[in-house]
Amino acid sequence: MRSFFRTTYRWTTRGMKLAIFGTIVGIVGIIGVLIYAITQGPPSLMTEQNTVFYGTDGEIIGEEQGAEERYWINIEEMPESIKDATLAIEDRRFYNHFGFDLKRIAAAALTDLKQMRMAEGASTITQQYARNLYLSHDKTWKRKLNEALYALRLEIFYNKDEILEGYLNTIYYGHGAYGIEAASRQYFNKHAADLTLTEASMLAGIPKGPTYYSPLANAERAEARQQQILAEMEQNGYITSSEKRAAVEASISYADGEEEETQEVALYFQDQVITEAAQLLEVDRESVQTGGYHIHTTLIEEHQRILEEQVKRNIPASEEIQVASAVMNSHSGAITALVGGKDYGESPFNRATQAKRSVGSTIKPFLYYAALAEGYSPVTMKETQPIEIEVDGKTEPYVPSNFNDQYAEEPISMAQALAVSDNIYAVKTHMDIGPEKLGKTMKTFGVKETFKPHPSLALGYSSISLFDMVSAYGKMVKGTESIEGHTIAKITDRHGNVLYEYQPAYNKDDAVDRVRAFTVTHMMTGMFDPILDADYASVTGTPIKGKLTRMYGGKSGTTDNDSWMIGFSPQYVSGVWVGYDEGSKPLEDFNDHRYAKAIWADTMEKIHETEPTAAFIPPPGVKGVYIDPETGYVAGPNCPQERLVYMEEADIPENVCGGDESKDVDDEFKDDPWFKDVVDWFF
Repeated sequence: MRSFFRTTYRWTTRGMKLAIFGTIVGIVGIIGVLIYAITQGPPSLMTEQNTVFYGTDGEIIGEEQGAEERYWINIEEMPESIKDATLAIEDRRFYNHFGFDLKRIAAAALTDLKQMRMAEGASTITQQYARNLYLSHDKTWKRKLNEALYALRLEIFYNKDEILEGYLNTIYYGHGAYGIEAASRQYFNKHAADLTLTEASMLAGIPKGPTYYSPLANAERAEARQQQILAEMEQNGYITSSEKRAAVEASISYADGEEEETQEVALYFQDQVITEAAQLLEVDRESVQTGGYHIHTTLIEEHQRILEEQVKRNIPASEEIQVASAVMNSHSGAITALVGGKDYGESPFNRATQAKRSVGSTIKPFLYYAALAEGYSPVTMKETQPIEIEVDGKTEPYVPSNFNDQYAEEPISMAQALAVSDNIYAVKTHMDIGPEKLGKTMKTFGVKETFKPHPSLALGYSSISLFDMVSAYGKMVKGTESIEGHTIAKITDRHGNVLYEYQPAYNKDDAVDRVRAFTVTHMMTGMFDPILDADYASVTGTPIKGKLTRMYGGKSGTTDNDSWMIGFSPQYVSGVWVGYDEGSKPLEDFNDHRYAKAIWADTMEKIHETEPTAAFIPPPGVKGVYIDPETGYVAGPNCPQERLVYMEEADIPENVCGGDESKDVDDEFKDDPWFKDVVDWFF
């Protein structure tokens, strides 16, 4: 007997020691797991979600998605019925446990042991969410362990509402719909916020078996599951018996399979938005498309509609020739419309942003901006005649020419040379100030290409994208380097947190000079002023002047293969390029050369129909002076013609047209009212 008690005592003592040791090991293990979970930090809640694009009016203009339809909505946007139905059927004690329902785990474990396999699950919503985010759905012990660790991290770093929100936005509801918003659209063609109790209880039953319980696959099974959920909701106090009865009796109507699609507009524009967003967020394009972002763009749908209509109206669909165009707010740099080709479906290549083409004479305003810093003025006179320029390393000289080989027989001013697009004046100026100056000036205006200092650069034989040229013109019109052509105003994440918001950026080291910029801007209005017609050439805006009803400035450009028109009002800058995708194919006929100007004029006129008349305001440091275009002298009372030109006061000519050259020029303007310079813009 004594031996029996001794043995019993010994085993009892060993048992107690083992129990204590086991408890200590368990506590240490739990502490270790907690430390591990905490040191791993909060797990990301990001999954693939549809990214949504908005126009300036707040309306959706398009959506981007990955392999599945996904939308993220805040828990406040979800009806109580879907939350309650989900909790009732999936995890009644969700708000009372720390990620694991021990009662359900014990019951499930007993069943699994009896059957010697993973037969029954007891996953909480937290565990299911962890599995959806990070893991596979294999029924293995390893997966269960990893799931538990992820679930623990979710519970440590996020509150219950955040976890429930994430779960309801990621759970699979069948038919390619992930999340309650996608499911609501898929099954009922409505937003989740508008779900009824009947509809919500039907959807809540699907995740258990998305194929098995889909009402579109088997209505009888789905309705049985729905009634079970309603019963659970009543039993757990989520609804009353009368609400349950009403939900059971209510009819339910499913979508006809053709979900109402968002009317996508401006697909070339949207492509640029994705590219821009990827750069701003420092991610790849696919991450933008599936990141669930809300991207507020600069698109004005009416501008986009007008631009697309004018492209179609002016260029026959049967023509092989292609087009690119953009409209930009000249105060902010916001791109309000963009076309990268005639038909996105036929060719998604974005010619406005991806194609770089020879810009022709549209580069000349930047040349003359550079020249103004080297002692030139709008009335600097030069003779234009055929010339030859020796080029280092070349055996043959460079021989520029004017259109139709027509030249001035006497000196002309810079203002007139720009208006009639005299090539000889441009090349001579370019070589006089130094052929490297224009390349540096283009960088000041935001063009990043490297330009070889060659005589031909003055005539635009270097390639630049239309997007960059429109942006550069915007800097000229605004008189600052701070504005940048952009398609994105703001980016938020799915919770509304602002990730990016456009702000102008100033560059003190390479700033645009406002006085010179305004001087060139005003000179560009000359392309529409017949006063500047020369004997050998008309101003380049003559073919479209009859279409225009207000003050515009601009510059056209033509090479053998490219036709350009970039112009502006005080409110908007717009550019159009026309040419063939095969860069070596020349423009073929008269129509090929007229398309760009016609599209530009028609678009700008339509856009400005609802805009008030506006004026460019001269900055301090410039003076508006009436000049005789033929001589470059100040226009006196007897001068036969005059043209308003802006320049620095020190550059105003001393001579006066009209036979009274000795008259003090200041006497011509000392009695002008202060507002004359502004008023002159309206006439």
